[in-house]
Amino acid sequence: MAKEIKRRIPAEWETHEATILAWPSNTEDWPGKFMPIHWVYSEIVKKLAEEEKVYLLVQDKKQKDFVTRVLEKAHVNAANVSFYILPTDRNWMRDVCPAFSVAKSGKHIIRENIHFKFNGWAKYPNWKKDYKLPGFLSKKLGEPLVTAQYKNTHVVLEGGGIDYNGHGDLLTTEECFLHPSVQVRNPGFDQQDYEAVFKKYLGISNVIWLKNGILGDDTHGHVDDLCRFVAKDKVVLCRDLKNNSDGNYAILEENNERLRGAKISDGSSLEVITLPMPDPLYFDNLRLPASYANFYIANHAVLVPTFNDPMDKIALGILAELFHTRKVVGIHAVDLVWGLGTLHCLTHELPAKITIKNT
Repeated sequence: MAKEIKRRIPAEWETHEATILAWPSNTEDWPGKFMPIHWVYSEIVKKLAEEEKVYLLVQDKKQKDFVTRVLEKAHVNAANVSFYILPTDRNWMRDVCPAFSVAKSGKHIIRENIHFKFNGWAKYPNWKKDYKLPGFLSKKLGEPLVTAQYKNTHVVLEGGGIDYNGHGDLLTTEECFLHPSVQVRNPGFDQQDYEAVFKKYLGISNVIWLKNGILGDDTHGHVDDLCRFVAKDKVVLCRDLKNNSDGNYAILEENNERLRGAKISDGSSLEVITLPMPDPLYFDNLRLPASYANFYIANHAVLVPTFNDPMDKIALGILAELFHTRKVVGIHAVDLVWGLGTLHCLTHELPAKITIKNT
């Protein structure tokens, strides 16, 4: 009889081996604003590499040499940066990387690379190179690659569509995964199907379904622009209490109502903390998904997107109180968000291997 495998996906605030990033190369992601992105990226790498390893993907040796020069000019701690050469379509590591779960079978504990299929958010055709990334990382890390299969299909899932607390609870949105006609990831899947997938591959026992994501979100409802776990029983939720005429107001208030009645897997209620929204941000008449919820939790710091907005200081203060053992750092993201994503979208944590909790 095969041994039962118990999986758990660690929370982002648990100890990382490294952060995975890919240096930007697709100019279409930032039309008219591509060159400043290199310097925003160098600042991200610099803040992470102060006390955490960064595994940095580049397209080829030529780009590696260019990036090396950029990082030197920015005084990045090069000892903590490791380069991996792999051509990619884009650089949104949150959605392209495998999910890193930790599996326990008998007395053996291993980190598994769960390969969910990436298909360009069921919208864009250029994803075939990105699809190869999980296999590449699995070989480099020397770890098993587990293909997420359900109903005889390779399950499509992006990391930005889910958020988790490491204790069996997960946040997601109906707009992203249950919409019947727009950017349909897995045709025919219903709520129970997704919950079965989350349980099997990520060890999730409780799913909290929010309704819709924010305006301007090109992914159609990713939860990491909206609501994030900051502790086992605590979430931050974006709300726009100063502007009830904005299109996000009703969206965020409906999600607030859902969270107020939600329970986590141990039966206790969630503490819901309001995170402000910046004023609407546009470029070339396009609404951008500017949100403070797209922060990234590193081993020693929390990197938070900022938007030259009066709410920047308030958002940083709220997160500083919640992450009092980490340095909360603002990263200027007005140019970055023109790519329709910011810090959490660009990064993916590689959790430390020994993270199974006794149950």
